[in-house]
Amino acid sequence: MDTFLQQLVNGLTAGSVYAIVALGYTMVYGIIQLINFAHGEVVMIGAMVAFSVIGALAGSGLPPIAVLFIATLCAIPACIAVGYAMERLAYRPLRRAPRLAPLITAIGVSIVLQHLALLVWTRNVLAYPQIVATKNYALFGATITNVQLGIIAVCVAMMAGLAMLVYRTRLGIAMRATAQNQQVAALMGIDVNRVIAATFVIGAALAAVAGVLYSTYYGVAQYTMGSLLGLKAFSAAVLGGIGNVPGAMLGGLLLGLVEALGAGYIGDFTDLCAYPWIGEALGERCANGGQFILAGSEYQDVFAFIVLILVLVFRPSGLLGERVGDRA
Repeated sequence: MDTFLQQLVNGLTAGSVYAIVALGYTMVYGIIQLINFAHGEVVMIGAMVAFSVIGALAGSGLPPIAVLFIATLCAIPACIAVGYAMERLAYRPLRRAPRLAPLITAIGVSIVLQHLALLVWTRNVLAYPQIVATKNYALFGATITNVQLGIIAVCVAMMAGLAMLVYRTRLGIAMRATAQNQQVAALMGIDVNRVIAATFVIGAALAAVAGVLYSTYYGVAQYTMGSLLGLKAFSAAVLGGIGNVPGAMLGGLLLGLVEALGAGYIGDFTDLCAYPWIGEALGERCANGGQFILAGSEYQDVFAFIVLILVLVFRPSGLLGERVGDRA
């Protein structure tokens, strides 16, 4: 039971971040039916900008929470600028092009952003400053840290705020109307271009916060970090129902739990060197009595894509389906 509760805490923490990133995917898809594969790189830029700001404020005497808050405030406008530029320069000109064109463009934008980050922050794995002292709390036999509590609280607040925005504000009504039918929405007086740009801006702001939370939790940042995180968040969006805001939240949380529980309960594999044909393929790793044992934590990333495959095969619309009238 202790193992279950501990993995539950870990899964909820990671799943909360996945949910925030997945919201960016699902909002953009709901509005213009585009899978923005560059969204993971926006998360990476948010983490990297915050890393630079935290380094610049080191030794300033400010409280750690204040430093992290200022770094996040600097990361948000940087990501907003990137998100708006992507929509205005890369996607808007292709809005009426065949659907494959903006998809390929999104992959190209992702590669460009990665290499720009490489030029600025190098290819090295950066140790993210752990400026907040970690405190452990006992919870029914499991251990939860103040960092995990903070991440979960911030993510829940952001998800609640976004839900209020989408379902209780004029902008949210405009977003849902644009998602349902752009031409009719324009005839009703809605500035479709402004609504689409606002969607990218909101998703980029969420991505900035997610990047800071993710790197603070795992303690590392790198120019390629957005690729895997973005694919996992996309899997979460598909799991919940791409284009469905509550579905993205549910999908992110479930994906985090699946990863954590899978890594916690699937133990070590048998030594792969014991199998002759695998031993030959591994070469030096198995020479002279060597061993090659995979631990559950080493292949936990596989679970996200297993879930993606299962959802696409058995329920392509996701757990909550795609409710066209409510999506954003």
